[in-house]
Amino acid sequence: MPIQENSSGPVLRSTTILAVRHKGKTAVAGDGQVTMESSIIKHGAKKVRRIYNDKIIVGIAGATADAMTLSEKLESKLERYNGNLTRAAVELARDWRTDKFLRRLEALMIAVDEKSMYLISGNGDVIEPDTGILSIGSGSTGARAAATALVNHSDLDAAAIVKESMLIASSICVYTNSEITLEEL
Repeated sequence: MPIQENSSGPVLRSTTILAVRHKGKTAVAGDGQVTMESSIIKHGAKKVRRIYNDKIIVGIAGATADAMTLSEKLESKLERYNGNLTRAAVELARDWRTDKFLRRLEALMIAVDEKSMYLISGNGDVIEPDTGILSIGSGSTGARAAATALVNHSDLDAAAIVKESMLIASSICVYTNSEITLEEL
C-alpha cells in the first residue's frame, strides 16, 4: 500500500501483521520494514508488542505515532477494565470513532489474549474472526492465505505457522520484509 500525502507530509502506510490461534496457542507477528515513498528507511521496526503485564499482544498497522497512541489508549482501557480485553476493545473502538482527536488516527490494530482475538478499527469495528486467523496491512492477504493453508494442511504449531506465513507474505509484498517480530501466548 503506497504512502499518501497529507498536510503534514508523507504518511507511512506499509506493514503486515498476522495473528493465528492454533493448537491452544496464539502467535502474532509483524514485519520490520518501514517504507517512505519508494525507499526503505528501516528494516527492523517492532510493530508487535506485549502490553498489560505481558498478557496482551498487539500489532498495529499505520503511522508510528498513531500506533503508539492507540497502544497506550488500549492499555489504559485494560487497566480500567481489569484486563478484560473484550470490554477494553469495545471502549477503545467507541472512543476512536467518536473522539475528535482519535478519529484522525489512521491505523488498524490486532489485539489478542489467551481467550480473545480482535481486529479493532477507527470505524468502530471490533471483529473476532471465525477461523482464529487475523491479518492487517499491505501483505495481509498473502499472509492470511498462507496461514489458512498451513492450519488446514500441516502439523505446525501457531508460532511456526505465523513465521512461515510471514515469510511467504514477504516474498510477495514489496512493503513487507522478512525481519519478523513474533510474540506467543
